[in-house]
Amino acid sequence: MQIRRDGRSALTRRTPGIIPGMINRLYVHNYRCLENFELQIAERPTSLLIGKNGAGKSTIGWALEIFQKIGRGTNRISDLVSRSDFARGRSDIPIRFELEAKIGERVFEFALALELPIDFKELRVLEERLAVDGLTLYSRSGAQVLLTGTKKEREAKFLVDWHLVALPLIQEQSTADPLYIFKTWLKQMLILAPIPCLMSGDSEGETLTPDSRCTDFGAWFTGLLAQSPAAYTWIDEYLKGVMPDFKDIQNPLVGKDSRSLTVQFQMDQARLSLPFASLSDGEKCFFICALIVASNQAYGPIFCFWDEPDDYLSLAEIGQLMLALRRSFQNRGQLLTTSHNPETMRKFSDDDILVLDRHSHLEPTIIRPLSDIQINGNLEDALIRGDVAL
Repeated sequence: MQIRRDGRSALTRRTPGIIPGMINRLYVHNYRCLENFELQIAERPTSLLIGKNGAGKSTIGWALEIFQKIGRGTNRISDLVSRSDFARGRSDIPIRFELEAKIGERVFEFALALELPIDFKELRVLEERLAVDGLTLYSRSGAQVLLTGTKKEREAKFLVDWHLVALPLIQEQSTADPLYIFKTWLKQMLILAPIPCLMSGDSEGETLTPDSRCTDFGAWFTGLLAQSPAAYTWIDEYLKGVMPDFKDIQNPLVGKDSRSLTVQFQMDQARLSLPFASLSDGEKCFFICALIVASNQAYGPIFCFWDEPDDYLSLAEIGQLMLALRRSFQNRGQLLTTSHNPETMRKFSDDDILVLDRHSHLEPTIIRPLSDIQINGNLEDALIRGDVAL
């Protein structure tokens, strides 16, 4: 293992292979509304987070996005968190993130603690550690990083700026190196909170790692088909199931390096061609779902967090989308999603629904499986009354 002198992740220099993995555990402390918060989803292929506004559903996505950003090469603390992220302004207590994931047949554990000393304007790293199957790969206290030695290597020590995360800076030796495997898996996580009106369908490249808002949807579509042309079969099958007049998707060159998605519709002899940007917000969500399903089936299993996928859909459409997602992830990959909608909740068992609750802005979020909560009457009536609380 080596340190990159230029401060950039080695992952930016090559196209990574697909790394399958699932989250076992997420722990967050003193970050926004999450204090001593633990999410246990080991062996859960699909999970649904429900709760009132402000309970912490989206905050879980933001915490996961911090890990994703680190995997994608972001290392400066100020680009990950700010002093306003301390729970109730308690900057005297470190923010702590821990992630345990089963990647392949190995268990990876990553921990990062951040502090804001008195008179400091920017947070800095207090502790950092990565372990595989219980064996530490590297550990860090303050600026001092210790790389654990092997039979062929001695332990190595070096200093890193306190305001930088060490993980993106350590260069892996091969694609079999656990560091490469973990960073690549973090990079490939899909953490989505789309804003459909920002999705144009235009692209000047390709990617398998879309941004959370899906503003690079066109590049994601291009990258997916470049990685696995057979993925179009899954896209076509899903879209024809929700839009009977859907015919196909065109992605022609409109410049030297630019492409633009066009969607073709046909009913009997009538045809219509629409730029992707002209689709409705709900229809764009269908396309996001199609790419998630195709990705998981074509080269998965993948991990996906999707914040409120039903936000732009009608009641009938919600059921179709959620069933497609659950079926895709039932035997491969892992889906974690959020919702306020009873129609979405009907597609999950009580054991797969996790309730987040927060009695006031002065109290932290707590979490319990819906199956552990006694509800008077049916779930939909309880949600309307606001009785689903811990």
